[in-house]
Amino acid sequence: MKNIAVSLVALLAIAACTSPASKNKDAAIKNALVKSQSAGDTSHQAAITSLCFVHLEGTNQQDSTTVELSIKGNAVTGEMHWIPYGKDARKGILNGTRNGDTIRAMWTFKQEGMTDTMAVNFKLKANQLSQKPLRVNTTTGRQQTDEAAGYSVEYQPYGGRRPDKI
Repeated sequence: MKNIAVSLVALLAIAACTSPASKNKDAAIKNALVKSQSAGDTSHQAAITSLCFVHLEGTNQQDSTTVELSIKGNAVTGEMHWIPYGKDARKGILNGTRNGDTIRAMWTFKQEGMTDTMAVNFKLKANQLSQKPLRVNTTTGRQQTDEAAGYSVEYQPYGGRRPDKI
C-alpha cells in the first residue's frame, strides 16, 4: 500500500509540469520566444527559460515539493507546491529575482483555506536547484528561511525540461 502511495505522489509531481495547463503555458512561452526572435530581439533578456524540479523526502519518499520556474532576464516567476503525505499541502506562486545563480523569491501560498507568504532562497546551477531550508521562528511560531544555513535542500529536474544558458 505504501508503494502505491509513493507512486501516486511521484505521478502527481510529474503531472504538475506535464499537465495540459503547463503544456499551454509552454506553448505560450515558445510563442513569445518566436515573436521576440522574429521581431529581431535576440538579447539574452528576451529569452524565457522554464524549468521543473521535484524534491522527495520522508521515510518512504512520500512527501514531495515541486518547483516550476520561468526565468526572463533577472525576473523569476513560477509555482511551488509542498505536498506532505497525509497533511495539508501548501500550493502557491513564486515571484522573485535572480542575481547570478541565486534566486530570492516570495512564495504566496494557500494552506487550510488561508493565504500566507514566505521568503524562499534558491541556488540554480546548470540543471540543479537547491534551497535554503526552512526553520521555525520561536518568537512567531512560523516557518521562515534559515538565512544562516547553506543550500542543503536538493531538487531533481523532471518534466523533460533542461536549462538553456542560465
